[in-house]
Order: sequence, then structure tokens, then C-alpha cells
Amino acid sequence: MELILKEDVPNLGHKDDIVTVKDGYGRNYLIPRGYAILATETAKKVHAENQKQRAHKLEKIKNEALELAKKLEGVSLTIGAKASATGKIFGSVNTIQIAEALAKEGFEIDRKSIVIKEDAVKELGKYKATIKLHREVKVEIDFEVVAE
Repeated sequence: MELILKEDVPNLGHKDDIVTVKDGYGRNYLIPRGYAILATETAKKVHAENQKQRAHKLEKIKNEALELAKKLEGVSLTIGAKASATGKIFGSVNTIQIAEALAKEGFEIDRKSIVIKEDAVKELGKYKATIKLHREVKVEIDFEVVAE
């Protein structure tokens, strides 16, 4: 079954992508929740026309994301956390704390677009996080967790 995505769906595709999925997944999950519509010939023509009109706007957004990525490349964050004498953190460091640290540096980035490579940051040390600024623009930043 071919569908046109109306929203970004994790592990499937981005908004306005034409994807092929199994019938049950499309009929019972994606379409009823408003994540996708059927990719009929008419819908494909309307989709193509909308893509042409939107191409200029998307290029501008991508260029802004590239500029922000250049500014973020040299950024290294330090995040303070309460820790034991052995270096274990009480709790863990998550994307909210990284977003707050970036806000202090002057970058307003949504926490949902930040991905930490490790499953959970529960010890002091240096780590990497990936920020998805655009579907084609990703930047990797370093952050260090230190004891408060």
C-alpha cells in the first residue's frame, strides 16, 4: 500500500514522503491517526504541485539550518550534575539538560531534536550528542558531565 505521509513518522519517513507499507499498518494505524493519506493518482498530482510550490521555502529553511550547524560545530558544553565519590550521577543527564545548556550559550534548540548516542548518561565524563536541525542537516556536539 502506497501512502503519502502528512507528518514525520519515526523509522518510516518524513512529512510528504511517499512510502510503501503493509496494508494493515496503513489502514489500521497511519490513516486513522492522520499520519498519512492514500497515494492515489490524484493525490500524487496534488502532492507534486505542492512540492513545487514549497521547494523555495524548504531551501531557505535548509540554508538557515546549515548556518546554525556551522555555529554549533565548535560548541562544547559542560553540564553539572550531583555525583557520588565514585563518579556515578544521581539520576541521569538527558536531552532537557542539554537543551538548557545550549540555551545558556544562546542557541534555542528543541529537546526533541537532540539525540544522545549512549543509552543513558549516568557517569561523569565526555559524551557526544547529535542535533537534528533539518532532515538533511545534523550536527554532533560534545558535552562533558562534571560534578557540582
